[in-house]
Amino acid sequence: MEQRDEELIKSLLPQIPELKTAYEAHARLGLEVDKLITKSVLSPSEEVRRKDLQKQKLAEKDKIMKILADHRGEASELERA
Repeated sequence: MEQRDEELIKSLLPQIPELKTAYEAHARLGLEVDKLITKSVLSPSEEVRRKDLQKQKLAEKDKIMKILADHRGEASELERA
């Protein structure tokens, strides 16, 4: 995510519970992926786990980006009014 997006996300976390949940899940999944990546060799089950975690992390990022897009749309509509 871009720095600008990070700043916006952090400012919106207290206001949007769904965003907070997705952001925290994304961070947690990132830590789990990082733990697996640091291993020099992954077993087949660890490789499957890594891929699953990466998919889940991407899904959480998609949620975050949708919430941001919705928020930006609402902000644009308010500015036009």
